Amino acid sequence: MGMVKFLRSKLLNRRRSSDRAAVHADGGEGCSGRCGDAAETAVKRWEWGEIERITGCFSEVVGEGGFSTVYMGRFPGCGGGSTAAAAAVKVHCGGGERLSMTFKQELDVLLQLEHENIVKLLGYCDDADQGALIFEYVSGGTLHERLHGSGSNKRSTLPWKSRVKIAFQLAQAIEHLHERCTLHIIHGDIKSSNVLLDGDSDCKLCDFGSAKMGFSSMIPPPSSLPSSSPYVRRKNIIMGSPGYTDPAYLRTGIASKKNDIYSFGVLILELVTGLEAFRADRGLVLASMAAHMTKDVDRMDVSEVTNMVDPRLRGDFNVEEARALIGLARSCFNESTLVRPTASHMVKMMKEKVSSISFTNSNSRHKFFNDL
Repeated sequence: MGMVKFLRSKLLNRRRSSDRAAVHADGGEGCSGRCGDAAETAVKRWEWGEIERITGCFSEVVGEGGFSTVYMGRFPGCGGGSTAAAAAVKVHCGGGERLSMTFKQELDVLLQLEHENIVKLLGYCDDADQGALIFEYVSGGTLHERLHGSGSNKRSTLPWKSRVKIAFQLAQAIEHLHERCTLHIIHGDIKSSNVLLDGDSDCKLCDFGSAKMGFSSMIPPPSSLPSSSPYVRRKNIIMGSPGYTDPAYLRTGIASKKNDIYSFGVLILELVTGLEAFRADRGLVLASMAAHMTKDVDRMDVSEVTNMVDPRLRGDFNVEEARALIGLARSCFNESTLVRPTASHMVKMMKEKVSSISFTNSNSRHKFFNDL
């Protein structure tokens, strides 16, 4: 709790205490977004009573995680309009020093970020032990739900061009984190359930609870520690999620930007194949299953490429685009992290080899600048 109080004091010095309303930032630098103080000045601090009010006393749950619950929030829209604007309010649950550190870490990272493909932080509250983060509400659910939903959660098949667009937008978001911010940021948990979609299937990367600022950071791997170590007792010591976690990170305990690149490769395969990254009931890991199939991507004939693509698309995809994406995913899995592509290289490669990108990128930029 002491750390949270310190954070509160630090941030209050930068803001007028009377300005409580969450607002969007004005201006921008195009698709590259902004970092640091420019983004931070757009974020406002809320009182806990206001959090209770906009969530209707936490009446509507829209998502749950290991250490947080996300509630629907509604507050008067900007400009004095009568229509209530929607927001997603993430409340960290449980209290305690570890949770305070997690909240502070996520808030510190989010205050540095503004990019069209990263979920926008509108405000925060550090009045109570729980801590709350207020985000823009993204209405289309997660990419995981769209690709793998079943029963009442089953969605229409995501078209090929939408999949390509999502892959490219996510690559741009990662490039922003890794290369455009003053302090480079590792997301640490890139997966389809941390990618939100709006009504146009534009994506927003979310959940920065595992993020780290700086080029790399060292976490001792659990296998090297005695069972009495506090690191071993912490359930969230392993960064990432099953099926997406970089084996190099598991071996060394070193968190680096190339861990995100590995996870992005898994997500590309997920988009191409329509398969889940990890199926515990079948013991299947998508990256391992696909590795032996994609070593000679350039030599694969049309039928071999087609057999890897999601059959729900019923052949409505570009074979050469699929080949290029499979090849990119394969390069993300290289055992030597030094050989894996950088985020900017991935963006460049997709622009050059995936023809749908020129149309997608043009529309995205046009929409973005019109919204400013």
